[in-house]
Amino acid sequence: MDIVVDFSSIQDFFNLPVDVMLWRFITRFAWVIFGIIFLLGARTLWLFYIRNKWGSKHKFVLLAIDIPKGNIQSPLAVENLFSYLGGAHSTQNFFDKWFIGEYQLSFSFEIVSLEGYTQFIIRTPAKFRNLVESAVYSQYPDAEIIEIDDYCEDFPRKFPDDEYDIWGAEFLQTNHYMYPIKTYKEFEHRLGPDETVFRDPMAELMELSSSLRRGEKLMYQIIVIPTGFDWIDDGQAEIDKILGKKPKTSFLNRVIDGLVEIISDLSEFVYSLWGDVDSKKEEKFEKLSMVELTPRQKKRIEAIEEKSSKLAFLCKIRVVYLAKKEVMNRSKVVNGFIGYIKQFSALDLNSFKPDMSTTATKTTYFNRGARLIRRKNNIMNNYINRDDWAGCTPYLLNIEELATIWHFPIEATANAPLIQKTASKRQKPPSNLALEDSFKLDSQAIEEDLLSDDFSSPSPSISEETESTGSTKKAPPSNLPFG
Repeated sequence: MDIVVDFSSIQDFFNLPVDVMLWRFITRFAWVIFGIIFLLGARTLWLFYIRNKWGSKHKFVLLAIDIPKGNIQSPLAVENLFSYLGGAHSTQNFFDKWFIGEYQLSFSFEIVSLEGYTQFIIRTPAKFRNLVESAVYSQYPDAEIIEIDDYCEDFPRKFPDDEYDIWGAEFLQTNHYMYPIKTYKEFEHRLGPDETVFRDPMAELMELSSSLRRGEKLMYQIIVIPTGFDWIDDGQAEIDKILGKKPKTSFLNRVIDGLVEIISDLSEFVYSLWGDVDSKKEEKFEKLSMVELTPRQKKRIEAIEEKSSKLAFLCKIRVVYLAKKEVMNRSKVVNGFIGYIKQFSALDLNSFKPDMSTTATKTTYFNRGARLIRRKNNIMNNYINRDDWAGCTPYLLNIEELATIWHFPIEATANAPLIQKTASKRQKPPSNLALEDSFKLDSQAIEEDLLSDDFSSPSPSISEETESTGSTKKAPPSNLPFG
């Protein structure tokens, strides 16, 4: 089909003064731009309204997980736990999303240290409580799960505050989410042919959490959103990019490319109107064979394929350090946490970094004070609400990566005396348990045992026990909301 273009009218338009040209363009075409902006804004507001309406009908509960003493379970157990939670995923069609407001409910996996007393917490939709408890008990049969009140209820929501100050941020990934971080398997060190030692990366966080003083609170939150399997194609797209294959484009992009090609083929007259501009040459893609790949490229391809082989979730990471102004120590707590999170950096693949541009409580240049206050209020309220909408865009972490950054510490490698643990393990009754007929005891033997006991020596007091051991046991803060 031939395209007829009135070159005289185009030439007349470009020969007009710049202000007249701009005014004519605005009066004839600006309504299209403003109309698109209006429709996009109206769509976002409607989706926000309908999601809030649907979400308000759902109740959430907080479950405190008390790990058993002497835990020797590796993060593989938590990896299996996350895999089990994949059953919470549901799909929404167009009507469900835009007219009912239905969306995928999220979980929040948290580690909170209140004045040095550390607790592992899972926030779950009430309808998935049994799913969470089954997942935990399947891997940790001796664990105890207790429903607790929200420990954030008494925290200030509006800053500046007379008593407290805050530092907070969300953490982003430095590379495309299909590149994995350093996982727990890489923290295993082989000492010999038959001996392997696991250096638990959680030990640093437990040590930092246990060192908090009265008035300090450190809160670590991972929002976990179950998702489908569409993301696997993203992994293949990254591999194709490494191999030099031409990426696949959508129908809309092909239409736009066709229009650009038509315009570029008009005539030299059109190019002369734009100035002396060189035409864009088509980008060439040279397909590489596996033999031609560098070791770094091979490592990246293998890492992407390994990540794609496991179940994954959309995630957000938030951290809040809340403390009374007179005891706040950013240099220790904030830098300590960033040091902990940097352990998972795989320089050739992926790592975490604080989002300094939009969520971190630090500002530069213009209107710093007002912007800093707004960021403090946002990060605190987003944390308390466990908001999976506000803040940074969620990115993909598979179950191995999640188990690396959130797992119960191995007690042999993590010295964390103030972590809440179960008092004793639950054991099945022994097979040789005595029955009712076996309880015929010799009364005389019982009487002799009672008379032989020495009741004259009092038990040592707490102060005497402290002097003998040379250490004191720190009590949990009184505001820990158990029950």
